Amino acid sequence: MNIPKTEHKRVVIIGGGFGGLNLAKSLKGKDFQVVMLDKNNYHTFQPLLYQVATAGLEPDSIAYPIRKIFKAQENFFFRMANVEKVETSENKIITDIGILEYDYLAIATGTTTNFFGMEGVAKHAMTMKSVTEALDLRSLILQNFEKALLENEEEQVSFMNFPIVGGGPTGVELAGALAELKNHILPNDYPDLDINRMKIHLIEMQDEVLQPMSDKASSKALAYLKDLGVNVMLNKSVASFDGNNLTFKSGEQLKSKTLIWAAGVKGNLVDGISSTAIEGSRYKVDDKLKIDGYDNIYAIGDVGILKTKKFPYGLPQVAPVANQQGDFLGKNFISESKGASLKSFTYQDQGSMATIGRNRAVVDMKAFKFQGTIAWFVWMFVHLISLVGFRNRVITFFNWSYNYFSFDKGARLIIRKFKRN
Repeated sequence: MNIPKTEHKRVVIIGGGFGGLNLAKSLKGKDFQVVMLDKNNYHTFQPLLYQVATAGLEPDSIAYPIRKIFKAQENFFFRMANVEKVETSENKIITDIGILEYDYLAIATGTTTNFFGMEGVAKHAMTMKSVTEALDLRSLILQNFEKALLENEEEQVSFMNFPIVGGGPTGVELAGALAELKNHILPNDYPDLDINRMKIHLIEMQDEVLQPMSDKASSKALAYLKDLGVNVMLNKSVASFDGNNLTFKSGEQLKSKTLIWAAGVKGNLVDGISSTAIEGSRYKVDDKLKIDGYDNIYAIGDVGILKTKKFPYGLPQVAPVANQQGDFLGKNFISESKGASLKSFTYQDQGSMATIGRNRAVVDMKAFKFQGTIAWFVWMFVHLISLVGFRNRVITFFNWSYNYFSFDKGARLIIRKFKRN
């Protein structure tokens, strides 16, 4: 791989997500050469992928070129590549574009979808972990309505049934967004369809939605979903899906052409790291974020598991953890280069939030918890300032403002038809 050699220590970052970006930024102007590898040439603001999938935003609102982010940072190099293996004994990374040596390696590859061994679900379900997948889902949703126009009433049901598996923030926010499409937009787009046949089912195996949040947030979110017309199915577990029928472990079936899977994630692991350093599907890391058994390999964000007294099963797989760990690790690299003592990572829990459509959101902060319109505006503000790039913030703000006052979503485009394999 054509990266110039330097006298500075080389930090290689695999992944251009929240953790990788913050680590690279923290090393700006310091005595390190930073090389970032990612299969895409852009950073994706994943918390808003569901808005791309439901025609609320275009993908360029939530994606930003990595090279543009770091255009003013010296000693930073980006390569679009797929990492195939890490040769830990030789401090080398094998990629599809060549071999790269490292002094420090930070794995920030995030997560991939966990289907829990259900092959039919893995084959037929729709997921939403990338811009491409979000656009595929948007196309499929709109294609379903185009096809429903050509079918009899019985067949229309399967095209207009949208089961969403997973009652966490992604599932709840997606269900709310789909409900708003049904209530405000699709009746005008498809006047010759009975939109009442469209059913949105949110399926959760536990007895509540948004389980990590407070009981108040969970109960309020449930009330919001029901008010929007979402059929919330609690204590339900999926057994299989064949592309036409969703079967529950109880034996019940739900006819649908589209299953949206938001039920679980697993670490996006890199080949070459010892299996003894893996717990579940994540790398075991210490309080310095070093992967167990390695002196110069680290894992940050969702792909690492750091257990604490407050989080005995590992820190939550959310963006603030990745942001803080990326910044922390960079500071520790700088301290080590100066011979100073290293600090231990402490997660500053700033709370959590979720939106369930227009003027409906829940926010859990340390000091207080609130719901409703104010929570919705807080949610919007936090997500706006978290976007990378001034242009993205302006475009997103304009789209949200337009949607709010017009009850419209302008991105209802089938740019490329989605075809199942």
